[in-house]
Amino acid sequence: MEKETFTSMQELLRKEAEAIMNIPLTDNIVDAVNLIVEYVHHRKGKLVTSGMGKAGQIAMNIATTFCSTGIPAVFLHPSEAQHGDLGIIQENDLLLFISNSGKTREIVELTALAHHLNPNLKIIVITSNPESPLAQEADVCLSTGNPEEVCPLGLTPTTSTTVMTVMGDILVVESMKRTQFTVEEYAKRHHGGYLGEKSREIRK
Repeated sequence: MEKETFTSMQELLRKEAEAIMNIPLTDNIVDAVNLIVEYVHHRKGKLVTSGMGKAGQIAMNIATTFCSTGIPAVFLHPSEAQHGDLGIIQENDLLLFISNSGKTREIVELTALAHHLNPNLKIIVITSNPESPLAQEADVCLSTGNPEEVCPLGLTPTTSTTVMTVMGDILVVESMKRTQFTVEEYAKRHHGGYLGEKSREIRK
């Protein structure tokens, strides 16, 4: 490997790691976990995540991770929501919307549609722009710290999706701690594959 290439990759790793360490740790994260535990664990609603493009892929990943750790969650595509899928939202559900800019049209519109369906719905937002239109609609706004993308063009979602993913991991892990989620419960939800086998071995 050329020294210049190796140095470039080291710098990329440094910037991504720095972005993670600079995620603002505020009381808003505690508030978000409180909402998740209250509405999903206690009131038996579900977490509905949404986002467009790369943010949507992160939202989908967060939903599936929550499902395997005792918090029922579904991904709602913001465009499909306008064509009937909004009906997945029920009383006691909690919304988690992700947009780096906080200006993504489909997500901003989804907040209005969701509140028209049920004005009492609570919304958690993950964004790099806490002053954005989406953030203003949030009951709890989680800032990612607005790191610069490591993409040489400064455009491709790279660092931004990293911090979104980590923010999701924080919510999942802290919720697991609050609900005292056990390996026995994990095994019930994850029967197949290596993780399913490992979880059953641990509980023996």
